Amino acid sequence: MRTSLKYFAGCLLALATPAVGEGATAPVSQAAAPQLALMGTIPIYWGEADGLQEIVRGEAHEHWARTQLERDFALVPLDFLSEEALADQQFLLLAQPRALAPEENVALDAWVRDGGKLLLFVDPMMTGHSRFGIGDRRRPMDVSLLSPILSHWGLELQFDEAQDGGMRMLDHFAVPLPARLPGTFVPADDRFECVVSGGGILAHCAFEAGEVLALADAAMLDLEGPYDGAAAGLHMLTSHLFGPFGDEGGSGHSEQGNSGEHHAHSPDSHRHGAHSAGVDPP
Repeated sequence: MRTSLKYFAGCLLALATPAVGEGATAPVSQAAAPQLALMGTIPIYWGEADGLQEIVRGEAHEHWARTQLERDFALVPLDFLSEEALADQQFLLLAQPRALAPEENVALDAWVRDGGKLLLFVDPMMTGHSRFGIGDRRRPMDVSLLSPILSHWGLELQFDEAQDGGMRMLDHFAVPLPARLPGTFVPADDRFECVVSGGGILAHCAFEAGEVLALADAAMLDLEGPYDGAAAGLHMLTSHLFGPFGDEGGSGHSEQGNSGEHHAHSPDSHRHGAHSAGVDPP
């Protein structure tokens, strides 16, 4: 089944990639752009489609974030997180992923600890519109099912059912991030890999050579967006964890990867150090 999915994904990739010609606008420097692996039930890459034929005919509802991400990355859609699939990737974005199989949890954890960088959107109560009804497999997951890997990383995702359901703006290093009915990350008392900020909605974790930046909300990636602040917020998060890009940053693993340069310049780098020393996180 996985072989079939990979085969169809390859065919769709060839069909869905727009040709560059007169009047067409190509993503900037795609040949030299760093790769970003992408997986999740939010249909960022393929768009929201009723089936294969809608994708082939170009009738799928395109997700605005694909264009946004392709300004900095060459996207690599994945359908399964195996050791093989992750081997050549340095960056990964998981957008409200389905429940991971046990072997996927093992592969993802090993990949992160070996130097991978993960941007994770994990929402305990999705609020975005979908053309598909509750229970339809084509609909983004309404409730996150990632407890095993979060627990392994020393995080618990909680949800306050009494909170206001309106859109709110979080402040992350002076950049507003839109959120609606977010969850809250609670770190384990005896674990020091993660620093929680933004009122508990963001968690930045350092695991050996790798990093995880997790958001307990996915309203920023609603298909009907982008909402105010969503595009700028997504760019800030990817640049903060994966960047910088363009002339100032390389795309090779050897230039950044495990070099430690990212930690040295990251706004959170001093926080990881303070937390490890036993200082309460901000």
